[in-house]
Amino acid sequence: MTAGIEKAALAIMTEDALSGGNLQTMLFDALCDGLSSALFAYDKNDLLLFASRQVLNFFPIQPEFLRPSTRLRDFLGAVFDTGIRTRDRGQAKSSANRENWISQRIASHWRERFETTEHFSDERWVRIIKRRLPSGIGVCIVSDISEVKKREEQWRVDMERVQLTEDILDNLPFPLFVKDQNMVYVAVNRAFCDKYQAVADEVLGRRGTDLFSTDLANRFHESDRHVIETGEMSISRQRQIARDGVVRDIVTRKQRVGKPGRYFLVGTMQDLPKDGGDFEEFAHASQIRENNDRSYRRAYVPMAALQTISRRPAAMETFVPENFSGRRILVVTADFAAETAALKTLGNYGFEACVVHNENEEAAFLDVASAHGVKIDLVIVDNQLGKRGIELAERQNVSALSLDGSQLSTELTFLIARHFNRNIRGELGDIAEPGIGQEWRVAAGESRSIQILVAEDNDINQIVFSQILEGLGYSYAIAASGDEAARMWSEHRPELILMDISLPGLNGFEAARLIRGAEKGSGSHTPIIGVLPQAFERDRKECGEAGMDDVILKPVSPDIIETVFQKHLCSAAKAKNR
Repeated sequence: MTAGIEKAALAIMTEDALSGGNLQTMLFDALCDGLSSALFAYDKNDLLLFASRQVLNFFPIQPEFLRPSTRLRDFLGAVFDTGIRTRDRGQAKSSANRENWISQRIASHWRERFETTEHFSDERWVRIIKRRLPSGIGVCIVSDISEVKKREEQWRVDMERVQLTEDILDNLPFPLFVKDQNMVYVAVNRAFCDKYQAVADEVLGRRGTDLFSTDLANRFHESDRHVIETGEMSISRQRQIARDGVVRDIVTRKQRVGKPGRYFLVGTMQDLPKDGGDFEEFAHASQIRENNDRSYRRAYVPMAALQTISRRPAAMETFVPENFSGRRILVVTADFAAETAALKTLGNYGFEACVVHNENEEAAFLDVASAHGVKIDLVIVDNQLGKRGIELAERQNVSALSLDGSQLSTELTFLIARHFNRNIRGELGDIAEPGIGQEWRVAAGESRSIQILVAEDNDINQIVFSQILEGLGYSYAIAASGDEAARMWSEHRPELILMDISLPGLNGFEAARLIRGAEKGSGSHTPIIGVLPQAFERDRKECGEAGMDDVILKPVSPDIIETVFQKHLCSAAKAKNR
């Protein structure tokens, strides 16, 4: 875009052309309009010859500074006085001085060719191109490239995400592969390549028939096609003889991911301990096949059963609107945004709600309600107003909760449900009915009886955590959202939480704050470890502010997990023994 306007400007900008009338002015204005750029020109004495009206879109100066014969120095001084500055950190401190800033700009205008990209304080990115012709005439073109910069940043983030995913896959201790709907390998990790003594380039873009014997490839194809078409997970257990002569039992799990028309098959392979028993999935299988010597066994697990295995809904404080419909709630807050959000939420669930804006209004409201025999079920006080609001409610024997503005806007439903459910069914630990809720997935072999809650919504990352925790011998459960993590923490009280920050529903920060709020006054403290992608390492501080005890970065490894567990679980054990 800027190249086109530059060529046109340089072709037309001669001294004779500039001395002409309005035709050239109209031409330049039309050209700048079409290319969304601004252009101004100046002579060898640094006097303005022409400035397009689009200059005002970039620099909010007075129009008289664009008139012909205005000194370039005066024009630049007016730009400086608008307060627009570049945000480049490498800029010298002296550039903040008006005269120095103007002198630097004039010097750049006298260079034969000069281009720069500047980040303005109003969050715009601007490209500035300057040319000085042999005749001494100078031309400057200014273009807004904010959208280009945004796309570049998004591309950088996407590339980091792709690189992170590749790093995670390559660091998994077990083989993993991904196929598309045509049964073509589109991704394999390092462990897969090591197992089959191949490099990734020899596998990617090829089918099983290109890599394995006909019999084995057909067996794979039958299973793969079934998973892609039905969505049922395939679990197979087979006995393999490795190149070193060692006989191993291998379990292969295949699962469909993606959306209709864009399905992929994700498969993992894992060595089983000697004499290892069957896995839980076989109990839920729709069909099981095995050969005569039981050296090969395959099961298909329907999606409904698979979801039951991996994500059984928790039975902790589920919010049932009909149980609370008609209850009267008084909200005390001076925050209009929090007031609006609270009233909308309460109205959606059938509560009768009213808002007062300070403690004096609250006291008057409660007195009138008491005098007329109107029962208030709960008072919710914005903690920005202090403790007096709680005391006023307690004097009237009305239950009260103190919440901050963020909780009023985002966590109100959950907190009210917890309050009423506690009163109806006793303390939080007695709420869950026997046999209902998320079952802990216990690693094969000897368990250390340590319960780990993993809050992670990404399917691939869930596989990573599952394999690592099983390999280390920990029992664990996985929550796919921040709301689910908070509920499962309340039901199971795990000894440690691995909390991803980018969760659906409540994000990791909100879930951590919710848990810390519920722990207040209980004397308990569950270590919460924030799990950050490397691209989000800048969020370490916010993790601490949300109540998290530590942070680890993806890709995670068994060593990283074990180190952080030893650090925080040992500390928790010592605190209990004191």
